[in-house]
Amino acid sequence: MATKPPQADPVQDAPQVAGPQHAAAGLAAIGHTLRAAQRQMGVRRTMLTLLNVNQKDGFDCPGCAWPEPDHRHKAEFCENGAKAVAEEATLRRVTPEFFAAHPVADLAGRSGYWLGQQGRLTHPMYLPEGGDHYEPVTWERAFDIVAEEIGALASPDEAVFYTSGRTSNEAAFLYQLFARELGTNNLPDCSNMCHESSGSALNETIGIGKGSVLLEDLHRADLIIVAGQNPGTNHPRMLTALEEAKANGARIISVNPLPEAGLERFKNPQTAKGLTAGAALTDLFLQIRIGGDQALFRLLNKLVLETEGAVDERFVREHTHGFEEFAAAARAADWDETLRATGLARAEIERALDMVLASRRTIVCWAMGLTQHKHSVPTIREVVNFLLLRGNIGRPGAGVCPVRGHSNVQGDRTMGIFERPAPAFLDALEEEFGFTPPRAHGYDVVRAIRALRDGEAKVFFAMGGNFVSASPDTEVTEAAVRRARLTVHVSTKLNRSHVVTGARALILPTLGRTERDVQDSGEQFVTVEDSMGMVHASRGRLEPASGHLLSEPAIVCRLARRVLGGRSVVPWEEFEGDYAAVRDRIARVVPGFTDFNARVARPGGFALPHAPRDERRFPTATGKANFTAAPVEYPELPEGRLLLQTLRSHDQYNTTIYGLDDRYRGIRGGRRVVLVNAGDARALGVADGSYVDLVSEWKDGVERRAPGFRVVVYPTARGCAAAYYPETNVLVPLDATADTSNTPASKSVVVRLEQSATD
Repeated sequence: MATKPPQADPVQDAPQVAGPQHAAAGLAAIGHTLRAAQRQMGVRRTMLTLLNVNQKDGFDCPGCAWPEPDHRHKAEFCENGAKAVAEEATLRRVTPEFFAAHPVADLAGRSGYWLGQQGRLTHPMYLPEGGDHYEPVTWERAFDIVAEEIGALASPDEAVFYTSGRTSNEAAFLYQLFARELGTNNLPDCSNMCHESSGSALNETIGIGKGSVLLEDLHRADLIIVAGQNPGTNHPRMLTALEEAKANGARIISVNPLPEAGLERFKNPQTAKGLTAGAALTDLFLQIRIGGDQALFRLLNKLVLETEGAVDERFVREHTHGFEEFAAAARAADWDETLRATGLARAEIERALDMVLASRRTIVCWAMGLTQHKHSVPTIREVVNFLLLRGNIGRPGAGVCPVRGHSNVQGDRTMGIFERPAPAFLDALEEEFGFTPPRAHGYDVVRAIRALRDGEAKVFFAMGGNFVSASPDTEVTEAAVRRARLTVHVSTKLNRSHVVTGARALILPTLGRTERDVQDSGEQFVTVEDSMGMVHASRGRLEPASGHLLSEPAIVCRLARRVLGGRSVVPWEEFEGDYAAVRDRIARVVPGFTDFNARVARPGGFALPHAPRDERRFPTATGKANFTAAPVEYPELPEGRLLLQTLRSHDQYNTTIYGLDDRYRGIRGGRRVVLVNAGDARALGVADGSYVDLVSEWKDGVERRAPGFRVVVYPTARGCAAAYYPETNVLVPLDATADTSNTPASKSVVVRLEQSATD
């Protein structure tokens, strides 16, 4: 039976702590999945809904971007995917009566968990200037308000159009089309905060900012290196692919500052063995110091170069550029410096080398643990160097595998959600639609926050997401957003960003992935692109949560008609009524989408072309795959300080908090915990169970404090600590970003621990 939302925020001041677990999934995951789903949807709705998740004729999970196999189980979802679906398909509702009972100041004092648990938004809501309650508003009036504020701007560049990774291909294409016909490239997105470093490094080195492997490549690999990633929580269905790879003879090296249950052992709930013993996954665990990955891969490259016959000389000669400069830098790698940077033992690195040399087909997978450091881009370039040396790009069972976090974040970028669009994309837009798109680069996330802070941006429009909670430097971000004239959020559920507002604010409720979308031409479907470049359809099956919802494409089309009026040359009304018409235009603008409607109608969809993978052709400036040489960097840690990484709990997806437990790490009933190595705790004089404030240190001298965290002695790498975001985003300076990509450096924050006033 579905349950009602919590009336009061749960108390989190005394989390219970046990030891970390050493296996993921299994019977426990089934139980947690069903209980979470039934609380939101009830028994019957749970069964009907979950059986449509990730099916060829069903809807794409609104959670992670991991691809589906061609042959699918009836239950083709993971625990966290089921939680994401349940919170979208929930029977709970946030109505105008809810907003009448809760002033914005009251909602602003609630936790993100409490806000998200209230249920689905049912009506457009408006917060007038000087008002203290959101009030219902018609769609027509809502679009009028946006048009008023945009019309009052001195330049279109004073508006910012943010995108979340949930947005479909069709909605994303329309959204960027509207922004560019308006006259701005201010199109920041959540990729700016996660895999921008991957795209920056891969575009330079192999010519395309996406991974080069398909799902079947993992099954064929001899060696899979999983670096800076926790698939057991963040991409649980990836464990099935790793299990199959192991069964086929692959070996796995995991590189991470924390041991993670999912990479130790996977209890596949789809098999009899998985419900009992499960399968061990990791053959070698390298417990690396935070930020030491570039040094590790640089030394491995040196050792490969020194091993006779280890380099694929024909591949290097025929397909690469810059080898000599790279090789000189790699040969200069120093053992002592590497051991200091990584915290590893020489024997561990030598064992890793043996596994590398024994493998003909190697894949490197990574996520935020590699992308959110100052030196993330050179780190990922070094990973590419490592693969190029032995010809491991463009070979079956080998390649680069950046694992994307949100279900269509890669597709949104493909559709043109990017503040620095390629000239060829803008040329194609101009030829297809007959207007001249702006050429000046726009704002990414960090620059958008600065622009809001400095009064250079006055309208903030978000297509999904929870911008305030996802962004760094929370106090700076919230103050910046509050300076806006208007903030607008297209959302399915309540979140923190709805209560940190500009002078005026709108909440525009939209259909979810799970819901039927009927327009003038009949029932519609949308499309998404997964982490490996597969494009497929998504068809909602449930009746909408409210008769007052609009789809994301409909919202964009109506907004564009109202804002742009008669000067628009785009057939917005046609696009709203028939998404196939949108896909026909995408086919003529975006490379790889020829005959889009026919190809996506095939069960399972289609793979986008990928020149390095498909042809060993590298569309870079040199026409070849580029080796690179950069100085080795790693964070320096002052005496008496720790290096903090922000991370998710198992009861969390991005900024959405499903519950207050992190059972794989042994944490229950609270999120304000900091994981600290036992030796560091002794050296710093802090006891397990004591309460501390986390205070970050940055060159600007500003004190950033996250108070009241319970110390949990945990097997982290020495000198390293970990705590959950978004609670710790307050510690990440806005200007602490990765070189080149400008991604917030959330995985390497220097902190000191001070006794908390709450202890």
